[in-house]
Amino acid sequence: MKLKGKAWKFGANVDTDGIIAGRYCATQDPVELAKHLMEDIAPTFRNEVQKGDIIVGGSNFGCGSSREQAPMAIRGAGVSAVIAESFARIFFRNSINIGLPILESAEAYQGIESGDEIEIDLEKGEVRNLSKNTTFSAAAYPKNIRDIIAKGGLLESILDK
Repeated sequence: MKLKGKAWKFGANVDTDGIIAGRYCATQDPVELAKHLMEDIAPTFRNEVQKGDIIVGGSNFGCGSSREQAPMAIRGAGVSAVIAESFARIFFRNSINIGLPILESAEAYQGIESGDEIEIDLEKGEVRNLSKNTTFSAAAYPKNIRDIIAKGGLLESILDK
């Protein structure tokens, strides 16, 4: 599976409250959550992000509470993937569970700037910066995780079986 989109770069320790503030977490509707994505740390982001775009974050992306609404808001906004130096473990698992591809790559974080055109190959674990003609490696997903993402999440994957 290949994904392609424009990069939106954030720093280290972007917590789940910065991704989607707790005051909006009374809903599980990804489209409603997306209306408030990153509003406290990047107020114009939710109005500028386009379907297929890619979030690039520093270390410990998704730290803080274990709220599953954070990856839901990202996916609801049409973001195709998140690349970060590292992820909080619960955010990593919640993302896979809802079918949001996330990749860890410190070198990709260092070599990507906001606005760069990015292409991701989930099977190879490869991140290409098309704007700078550079390639970075990330851990490739095993087949079972690729299947969960391809089905749109863990529940959809289980129901399909």
